[in-house]
Parts: sequence; structure tokens; C-alpha cells
Amino acid sequence: MFIDQVDIYLKAGDGGNGIVAYRREKYVPMGGPSGGDGGNGADIIFVVDEGLRTLMDFRYQRHFKANRGQNGMSSNAHGRNSEPLILKVPPGTIIKRKDTGETLADLTKHEARAVVARGGRGGRGNSRFATSRNSAPDFAENGEPGDEFEVIMELKLMADVGLVGFPSVGKSTMLSAVSKAKPKIGDYPFTTIKPNLGVVETKDGRSFVMADLPGLIEGASEGTGLGHQFLRHVERTRVIVHVIDISEAEGRDAIEDYKTIRNEMALYNENLIKRPEIIVLNKVDLVEDEEIFNRFKKEIGEDKEIFRISAATRQNLDELLYRVADLLEETEKAEVVPVNTDERVVYRHEKDRDAFEITRDDDGAYVVSGASIERTFKMTDFNRDAAVRRFARQMRTMGIDDALRDKGIQSGDTVRILGGEFEFVE
Repeated sequence: MFIDQVDIYLKAGDGGNGIVAYRREKYVPMGGPSGGDGGNGADIIFVVDEGLRTLMDFRYQRHFKANRGQNGMSSNAHGRNSEPLILKVPPGTIIKRKDTGETLADLTKHEARAVVARGGRGGRGNSRFATSRNSAPDFAENGEPGDEFEVIMELKLMADVGLVGFPSVGKSTMLSAVSKAKPKIGDYPFTTIKPNLGVVETKDGRSFVMADLPGLIEGASEGTGLGHQFLRHVERTRVIVHVIDISEAEGRDAIEDYKTIRNEMALYNENLIKRPEIIVLNKVDLVEDEEIFNRFKKEIGEDKEIFRISAATRQNLDELLYRVADLLEETEKAEVVPVNTDERVVYRHEKDRDAFEITRDDDGAYVVSGASIERTFKMTDFNRDAAVRRFARQMRTMGIDDALRDKGIQSGDTVRILGGEFEFVE
């Protein structure tokens, strides 16, 4: 089964906790701090495997949680870092955050890697906080939480040639005739509802990958019918073979069909109509009036490259394939730029570390939110008074205390962070 879009949940590993420990050695009654740091949590890394052609593996398992780092140990022993969680995807996979729509990675080449969700760093042990004024700190950090969010995975086929056209014009018949692919074929619209891939080999030994894409209808650029699913896969092809039913047996107008599809492609992205194109007039075995061909060429343009074929009888198929192979060689060095995405190997999360927001709950409590303060909250061990005092100092350093005063807070009022409550004291 061909699966080209799926939503999954990612949770990178949390960092291991640092610990509070002291040297306990014979004849050293006042040993110093010796708490080790926690290990780093595991990243979630997506890696391209050119042997994959679908996102089927992600249809049934949609939750992925990486391992946390090992906690620190005494004698300043560092906790073990966790190995990254590797998820293999087919070439042409785009990964976006579901909540923001932001593109995190666009993976097109074999073995390309993208760190999509970063593991948290390990918390520092108490030995890391020793100073001349506090030689025996009684607190340590918890591990930093790993990234956690849902992503949308989209697959855009990495075919060399894409067959486009209205439903029932003969795209599937053509693919089955020139390759070993066995697409579903029928005499009714939308026989093909998922892309089919086939490897085509010409008689002179050249080969390429051809994709039979779902039929297009008017309004596809706005998502009508199979619209966006169709157009998403066209973006990756280097050569477009536009298949037209020249027999007009279904009561359609060949010229209007061609113009409609070109218009929908341009509305979706104008770069699509700049791709090398071959127009294929199919079902010529059903045409008796030569004037149909003359009218089509005159209306569409004398400069267009047009082939007459019959996919059912294999008429002129070899000549068409030779020309497609030639055109691929001519455009081989031309880079196909992904549409609406940024090519990147590793995604780096860029956040304003000190940004925060203060709101009021219905009960009058002041709610502080923001990536940095929430991360600091999670990394604080509130069971230790020294750690609580350090957290209060960090809030002052970030400017949260002053911002609360500007909001009108008074001594005794409640401050709430991630469900934790504190009493504000001047």
C-alpha cells in the first residue's frame, strides 16, 4: 500500500539528572562535592534510505520516544549519553511541525540526515556549582527535557518522469506497457488514486523511473478532488509527460484539457510549468480525422514537442521513450528545487531563550510561560532549598520579577509556572 502522508508524535530523550554527592574517604572528614553530571538524552534523527518508497512503516506505529540520559553518579562520574533514535524514511520526505506548519527537514538524498527532535542535556551535579563562597553546594540540576511535538510527514516521489493528465486518458495503461509496474486499470475516472512507480528501460539500455500520478481535475490547485496529493508529487519530477486523450471519446475537449491542467499547475506553483515537457496524444488508434491533430497543434503552439501514441497497441512507444531518455540526459544537471521547502541537512531549533509571557488566571494568579523559564523550572529540584533559592535568582536575572511588578503583583500573590505555585514575596 502506498502511504504518502502521516502524522506522528516525537519525544526526544530527557537529560539525566545531576546528583548531590560528597567525597567520603578515610582521613578526609570534610570531603568536597563529587556529584557527577547526567548524560544527554537521545536525539531523534531521520535518515534517508533509498530502498524505501512509502511511509507505510509509520502508519501503524505513530509514537516514538527516545531514551533518556543516565543520571550522574558519585565520584564525579558522568552519566552515559543515550544513543540517538534513528528513523528511516524514503527519499523525498518532508517533515513539518503540526502545530506551526514549520518545515523542519526536506530529505531528498540517500543517507541524508536530519536531527528533528533534540534530546535534553544532562543536568549538572553539585560539584559543578562549587565556588569560593560556596565550597559545598547542596543542590544539582535535573536533566533538560527533550523536544516533544507532533510532526506531519509528507512524501513527494523522487521519480524522473511524471505522467500527468485528466482521469482515464491512459496514463496507467502507458506505464504498464513500458514497465513491469501493474497499476490498476479501468474505464472509469480515478482508477488511480495513489501514485504508481515503474522502472522503464529503453532498447538502447537507458533506464529511468516513471510515475503514474493520480488524475487531475479543475480546481486541483485549491485541493479539489485529489488536487494537492497529485501536485505534491509533480514537484519532484524532472520531466513532465502530459498525456492527452486525443480521441475525445469521453466527450472531452483535448485542447481545453491541456490548458486546464497547465493552469492548475501554474496556480499551485509557477515553477511547475517551466519544467521540460513532452505532450503525448494517446489513443490515436481511435482517431479517423487528421484534422484533430492539426487543430491541436495549431492551438497549443508549433514549438511544443508532441508525440502521437497508442498505449493500448504500443504504437510509437519506443520513439517516445528514446526522446524522454534524451531529455532526461539534457536536464540531468539541472537542479530541481523543492517547492515551499528549504533544503537542509540538520534542523536547529532557534528560540528566544529569555522570552516569556505573563497572564492572569481566573482565580487571580499570575501565570508565567515561556520556553526558557519552563525549561529552568523542569531542571530545578524543588526538594532542596538551595535549588529553590537558585531558581528565584534565575527568575530575577531573566527580568520576571520586575515584569510581575509592572503587572501590579503584590506580596502574597500567587505565581504559577507549569502548574507549580509560588508566593510572591518582596
